[in-house]
Amino acid sequence: MPLFQPVKESEVTRAIVSSFLHQVEEYAESDVIIVGAGPSGLVAGRELARAGLKTLIIERNNYLGGGFWSGGYFMNKVTLRAPAQEFLDELGVPCSPAGQGLYVADAPHACSRLIAAACDAGVKVFNLTIVEDIVIHQDNRIAGVVVNWSPIIHLPKEVSALDPIPLETKVVIDATGHDASVAKKLVQRGMLQMTGEGALWIDKSEEAVVERTSEVYPGLIVTGMAVASVFGLPRMGPTFGGMLFSGKRAAEVARKIVTKR
Repeated sequence: MPLFQPVKESEVTRAIVSSFLHQVEEYAESDVIIVGAGPSGLVAGRELARAGLKTLIIERNNYLGGGFWSGGYFMNKVTLRAPAQEFLDELGVPCSPAGQGLYVADAPHACSRLIAAACDAGVKVFNLTIVEDIVIHQDNRIAGVVVNWSPIIHLPKEVSALDPIPLETKVVIDATGHDASVAKKLVQRGMLQMTGEGALWIDKSEEAVVERTSEVYPGLIVTGMAVASVFGLPRMGPTFGGMLFSGKRAAEVARKIVTKR
């Protein structure tokens, strides 16, 4: 007796295509779009989806997690300063003391649990997707993003002349890390000033990134290292507590904005 149910190859194709296109259609409009699936973006997504908001994460790579997967210098350990280890406790990820108020954990374990937590909460993800532009309406608020397949950036112009598609939303969260790529769309139009991040200073950076996580333009929130790039804060290096708390604060700011709208 066969172990698996018989299936036609065409059925497999139809299942993939119809399911994906249905998701694109459903998320052509959402409450919040998060650009970047690193730790701050994933935490923000989980918190927002838990609160019942329709939340979409856009990621340019074919994997989620950003630098949370690899730790520092491709040594797959992550460090967190107290009280950030409580995030890992909640996710069921073991962590060990590595000094006064400092903890270390396996990066793949922590990252995979955070991805699963976001998905379990109801977050949907479009990966291999880049943001080419932003949508701005008459009230001068960001009202969405313009997306395309990320592989086209590696193709000659003659091949990659592919029109993008717009996605509407009430709030955009820039969680693209050091690039702050959504905020840069406003800088290019003279609508926002961006200082660029400073040199590494862990103590100052983590506190400042969480504190300055905010709405920097109507409809645009920055979180994680995008905060450092916009406000000229120091980079924080291979420790992730500030990223996690920044994601949580970004979700709080986003919820208030969505509620008002």
